[in-house]
Formats: sequence, C-alpha cells, structure tokens
Amino acid sequence: MCSTNHLSRREFLAGTGALLLGNTLGARAAVASAEEPIIDIHQHVHYAARPDDVLVAHQRAMGITHTILLPAGTPAFGTSTHQGKTNGLQAQCAGNEACYGIAQKYPGEFVFGSNEVPDLPDAVQEIEKYLKLGGRVIGELKFGVDCDSKEMQRIYKLAEEYRVPVLMHWQFQMFNYNFDRFPKMLEKYPKVNFIGHAQTWWANIDKDHTDQRILYPKTKVTPGGLTDRLLSDYPNMYGDMSAGSGLLSMTRDEDHAREFLTRHQDKLLYGSDCDDHIGSGEKCQGAQTIAEIRKLAASKAIERKILYANAKKLFRIA
Repeated sequence: MCSTNHLSRREFLAGTGALLLGNTLGARAAVASAEEPIIDIHQHVHYAARPDDVLVAHQRAMGITHTILLPAGTPAFGTSTHQGKTNGLQAQCAGNEACYGIAQKYPGEFVFGSNEVPDLPDAVQEIEKYLKLGGRVIGELKFGVDCDSKEMQRIYKLAEEYRVPVLMHWQFQMFNYNFDRFPKMLEKYPKVNFIGHAQTWWANIDKDHTDQRILYPKTKVTPGGLTDRLLSDYPNMYGDMSAGSGLLSMTRDEDHAREFLTRHQDKLLYGSDCDDHIGSGEKCQGAQTIAEIRKLAASKAIERKILYANAKKLFRIA
C-alpha cells in the first residue's frame, strides 16, 4: 500500500494531479468506450505500489470497458519464487483477495482471476476458492517451474474443470521453463484455453530467433517462429498483447505485424500490463498498445476483435 505520509510534497502533488487528470480523461473516454468498448485482459492491483483509486482512474482514462485483474500468489520462499525474490509477480502486485475486492467494488468495470504459487501444498484449493467466487482466469502464472511439471498440470486440470483460460508468463530460464515442450501440454489438455504472454512468448514470433537469452529482439521478423506456429496449429492457444514485449512485437517490424494481426485475428487479445498512473502519453504502455493495434489492423473488424470481441467470448463477459 502507498501512504501519503511517506511521500514528498512533490510526489503527493504529482499523484493528485494524475488522479484529477485521469478522472477528466476518464469522463471523455467513457463516451468513446460506450461506442467502441475495450477489454483489458491484463492488469494488477497495487502494481508497483500504485493506489487502487489511481488504477481505476488509469483504466478509465484509457477508455477500458472491462478490466481483468490478475493476482499474485501467496508470498513464498522456495525455488518457484526464487527464494521470495519474485513474490508479488516481481512487481509488488497484490493477491487474490485484493483483486476480488476491487471487482466487488466496481462490478461493472472489473473482473478477477485466481492464482497461487503452484508448488505450495494447497495451491489447487486456493485457486479453486476464487474460481468458485467467479474468477474468470487462472493467472498470471509467473513462477520458476517447468511448464509440464506435475504441479502445473494440476492447475491445467482445474482450469479444464472450471472452463477458464490459463494465462502464462514465458521468460527464458526465469518463469515457465521449457517453452519448446509446451505443445505437448496443448495436446494433452485440448479443452483448456492457454494465453501466452511476455518476453519469450513474443520473441518467438520470429523463425530466426535462436538465442533465447535475448528477451527483447529488435530485428525484422521472419514468420514461422514457435509462437506463430502455436497460434496457427492449436485452437486452444491465444496471445496476450500486453507489456513492453507485446508492444515491441509490433513496433519492431510493422510490415510483419500487419500480417500477423490479420493471420491471428481470432487469437489475439489486448492487454496493458501497465503500471502507469495517467492512462495516456508516452509513459503509458497500455495506451501505446491500443494506438499501435489501431494503426496496424488491416480492417476495423480485426481491430474490434483484438480490442474487444475475442476477450468477450473467451472470458464470457456479458
């Protein structure tokens, strides 16, 4: 939590100004969103210590109609959280109860997911608790475990039972190990919809991406990378456009991105994963991603699928 008691006068005034600006922009965005709604599938509570009211103002300023809040797991200190160094999704994010609370407070705007550290003994029970309360997704699964481990497969089975998607953060040698083995999980759990996110996921749109240590490649893209193939070959694989990695996947090669958005128009989902306080401008990654999708989508129909329709269907949002 963030308290003004520990902020400098300059920081306090800046935060207050951001909130007022967010409310003003939010009022304008509400008019636009009524005509062209947007679902943000990737946000967090207390992200980098951002206060809850600033989160709400940020989303409204971007013109977001529905926001899906992805919780962190319980603080733990084993290998899957790198001895606690990556608790809070490595970004001070809050857990299940906080996300549930925001969704209860703003039922028309926010929905929540469910999450837990997969190798904790009661992980499945904790995730199931919030699925029973109405959780729409399991994730963000951002833990140092093999993607095909028995712990993760217990979670996949739970997702199948509750008919909710699973959102996974792929980062080489850090989170969800052995991306190349994941096709077998897609085949083993064909009724589970998986959503790929983060650096290793987006780097592998490129067939020529061979050095997995490079997390933010900026070269031109040759179609046919593992990510491209998974989206093409598996009906239960989707892509989360959020974060710097999702934005870079478009800006690094806009000619490729136009074709990619067209090719996978039914599989791509807008997300922000943005810890900004304003909801606009060059520091707001979420707003930049919306603008880039609008710029590169070959038709209005494709744009609307990626910004709204695909998520509405996948997350069963009324």
